[in-house]
Amino acid sequence: MTTRMRLLVSVRNEAEALLSAEGGADFIDLKEPRDGALGGLPVATIRSIVQALRGRDIALPISATIGDVAMHEADLIAARVEAVGACEVDYVKVGIAPSLQAAAVLDRLAASRHAVVPVFIADAGLDFELIARACRLGFPALMADTADKRAGSLFACVAAAELQRFVATVREAGKLVGLAGALRLPDLPALRRLAPDFAGFRSAVCAGDRASALDGQKVRGLAELLG
Repeated sequence: MTTRMRLLVSVRNEAEALLSAEGGADFIDLKEPRDGALGGLPVATIRSIVQALRGRDIALPISATIGDVAMHEADLIAARVEAVGACEVDYVKVGIAPSLQAAAVLDRLAASRHAVVPVFIADAGLDFELIARACRLGFPALMADTADKRAGSLFACVAAAELQRFVATVREAGKLVGLAGALRLPDLPALRRLAPDFAGFRSAVCAGDRASALDGQKVRGLAELLG
């Protein structure tokens, strides 16, 4: 049975979150696009957006990033996961960059009381030994994303065969698999071939570049294309 690829939209404030929910997003992802690939919002802002959505009986899953933190700062990563998770988001996203410390960071994240989603930064390729390790741990989902959004979409940075292997590896482990990274409408045919459980968008649903305001009409159009 083929399931529909679900739409994750990254938002920075309450107004964008409501636009995304009304426009047909399946996941609401809280981040600050002006502060990097996984730029984090202030904890107070995250909590406020969660309360605004839940207060309107919007039950969509909500994820939030902890910000771009280097792998050698494990204590800071753990502290931010705890702070973001305490805002009652459903998932806490943590960027995993290739490094000597990444395996230890994954082990520590797997022990968190919150549902952590490792996001593998794929600009220089994917480390499948690290991905296999994550698949053995208790994470509900894994994602691949890019750090440099100016370099083009995920498909400009990573070969289709490598992405296909990523999707298959994660799915075989019984976890949800997501793809993101400056994705645009021309990437939809390639996304459909890979068929991840969800795809993350920001650039394609903004009025201008990814740092500009979200465009509700573009969210609705993309949701209709995926649906």
